[in-house]
Amino acid sequence: MPDHVSRPHRKHDLEIYRIAVTHKNNGYNIKYNELPKRLKTHKNETGFLDRFKVVNFASANSHTIIAHIAKDGHYYIHPDLKQNRSLTVREAARIQTFPDDFIFEGSRTSQFRQIGNAVPPILSKIIAETILRFI
Repeated sequence: MPDHVSRPHRKHDLEIYRIAVTHKNNGYNIKYNELPKRLKTHKNETGFLDRFKVVNFASANSHTIIAHIAKDGHYYIHPDLKQNRSLTVREAARIQTFPDDFIFEGSRTSQFRQIGNAVPPILSKIIAETILRFI
Protein backbone atom coordinates (compact mmCIF):
# COMPACT_ATOMS: atom_id res chain seq x y z
CA MET A 1 0.00 0.00 0.00
CA PRO A 2 1.54 3.35 -0.98
CA ASP A 3 2.32 5.99 1.66
CA HIS A 4 1.75 3.65 4.59
CA VAL A 5 5.04 4.28 6.36
CA SER A 6 5.11 6.03 9.70
CA ARG A 7 7.30 9.06 10.19
CA PRO A 8 10.19 8.78 12.63
CA HIS A 9 9.45 9.80 16.22
CA ARG A 10 11.57 10.96 19.12
CA LYS A 11 11.69 8.63 22.14
CA HIS A 12 10.25 11.47 24.22
CA ASP A 13 7.17 11.68 21.98
CA LEU A 14 6.73 7.91 21.88
CA GLU A 15 6.57 7.86 25.67
CA ILE A 16 3.83 10.51 25.58
CA TYR A 17 2.00 8.55 22.87
CA ARG A 18 2.01 5.44 25.10
CA ILE A 19 0.55 7.44 27.97
CA ALA A 20 -2.06 9.05 25.70
CA VAL A 21 -3.19 5.72 24.20
CA THR A 22 -3.33 4.06 27.62
CA HIS A 23 -5.54 6.87 28.93
CA LYS A 24 -7.71 6.78 25.78
CA ASN A 25 -8.20 3.03 26.22
CA ASN A 26 -9.54 3.84 29.69
CA GLY A 27 -11.95 6.42 28.24
CA TYR A 28 -9.98 9.55 28.99
CA ASN A 29 -8.07 12.06 26.84
CA ILE A 30 -4.96 13.17 28.69
CA LYS A 31 -4.23 16.89 28.92
CA TYR A 32 -0.76 18.39 28.52
CA ASN A 33 -0.72 19.70 32.09
CA GLU A 34 -1.31 16.13 33.36
CA LEU A 35 1.84 14.70 31.80
CA PRO A 36 4.80 13.88 34.04
CA LYS A 37 7.00 16.96 34.46
CA ARG A 38 9.95 15.27 32.71
CA LEU A 39 7.87 15.00 29.50
CA LYS A 40 6.73 18.63 29.36
CA THR A 41 8.64 20.79 26.90
CA HIS A 42 7.08 24.18 27.66
CA LYS A 43 5.58 26.02 30.63
CA ASN A 44 2.15 26.86 29.19
CA GLU A 45 -0.20 24.65 31.18
CA THR A 46 -3.39 26.64 30.58
CA GLY A 47 -3.76 26.69 26.79
CA PHE A 48 -3.72 24.06 24.03
CA LEU A 49 -3.95 21.28 26.60
CA ASP A 50 -5.27 18.75 24.06
CA ARG A 51 -2.06 18.77 22.00
CA PHE A 52 -1.76 14.96 22.17
CA LYS A 53 -4.88 13.27 20.83
CA VAL A 54 -5.49 9.63 19.98
CA VAL A 55 -7.60 8.93 16.90
CA ASN A 56 -10.66 6.83 17.66
CA PHE A 57 -10.91 4.41 14.71
CA ALA A 58 -13.87 2.64 16.32
CA SER A 59 -16.05 5.75 16.30
CA ALA A 60 -18.49 6.61 13.55
CA ASN A 61 -17.52 10.25 14.07
CA SER A 62 -14.72 11.67 11.96
CA HIS A 63 -11.49 13.02 13.36
CA THR A 64 -10.94 15.81 10.84
CA ILE A 65 -7.44 15.97 9.44
CA ILE A 66 -6.00 19.48 9.31
CA ALA A 67 -2.86 20.73 7.58
CA HIS A 68 -0.99 20.94 10.90
CA ILE A 69 -0.48 17.17 10.63
CA ALA A 70 2.40 18.09 8.29
CA LYS A 71 4.26 19.62 11.27
CA ASP A 72 3.84 16.77 13.75
CA GLY A 73 1.55 13.85 14.47
CA HIS A 74 0.75 14.65 18.09
CA TYR A 75 -2.92 15.31 17.33
CA TYR A 76 -3.14 12.10 15.29
CA ILE A 77 -1.80 9.28 17.46
CA HIS A 78 -2.56 5.75 16.29
CA PRO A 79 -4.89 4.03 18.78
CA ASP A 80 -3.06 0.66 18.81
CA LEU A 81 -0.64 0.73 21.72
CA LYS A 82 1.47 -1.98 20.04
CA GLN A 83 2.11 0.32 17.07
CA ASN A 84 2.92 3.44 19.16
CA ARG A 85 3.16 6.05 16.42
CA SER A 86 1.28 8.80 14.66
CA LEU A 87 -0.84 8.16 11.57
CA THR A 88 0.66 7.42 8.18
CA VAL A 89 -0.22 9.42 5.07
CA ARG A 90 -2.48 6.59 3.91
CA GLU A 91 -4.36 6.42 7.23
CA ALA A 92 -4.90 10.18 7.20
CA ALA A 93 -6.11 9.93 3.59
CA ARG A 94 -8.60 7.21 4.52
CA ILE A 95 -10.01 9.33 7.33
CA GLN A 96 -10.49 12.13 4.80
CA THR A 97 -12.25 9.60 2.47
CA PHE A 98 -9.59 9.50 -0.26
CA PRO A 99 -9.63 6.18 -2.13
CA ASP A 100 -6.64 3.90 -1.54
CA ASP A 101 -5.52 4.26 -5.15
CA PHE A 102 -5.25 8.06 -4.92
CA ILE A 103 -1.60 9.10 -5.29
CA PHE A 104 -0.21 12.05 -3.36
CA GLU A 105 2.85 13.77 -4.81
CA GLY A 106 5.90 15.16 -3.03
CA SER A 107 7.45 14.61 0.36
CA ARG A 108 5.57 13.13 3.31
CA THR A 109 5.18 16.65 4.72
CA SER A 110 3.71 17.83 1.41
CA GLN A 111 1.38 14.83 1.28
CA PHE A 112 0.09 15.49 4.79
CA ARG A 113 -0.45 19.15 3.87
CA GLN A 114 -2.40 18.15 0.75
CA ILE A 115 -4.66 15.89 2.82
CA GLY A 116 -5.15 18.44 5.59
CA ASN A 117 -5.98 21.26 3.17
CA ALA A 118 -8.35 19.18 1.04
CA VAL A 119 -12.10 19.03 1.17
CA PRO A 120 -12.84 15.34 1.76
CA PRO A 121 -13.82 13.68 -1.57
CA ILE A 122 -17.09 12.27 -0.27
CA LEU A 123 -18.09 15.69 1.09
CA SER A 124 -17.12 17.26 -2.26
CA LYS A 125 -19.36 14.78 -4.06
CA ILE A 126 -22.30 15.55 -1.80
CA ILE A 127 -21.84 19.30 -2.29
CA ALA A 128 -21.58 18.90 -6.08
CA GLU A 129 -24.71 16.73 -6.22
CA THR A 130 -26.62 19.27 -4.15
CA ILE A 131 -25.53 22.16 -6.40
CA LEU A 132 -26.49 20.19 -9.52
CA ARG A 133 -30.05 19.81 -8.21
CA PHE A 134 -30.42 23.61 -8.26
CA ILE A 135 -28.88 24.24 -11.69
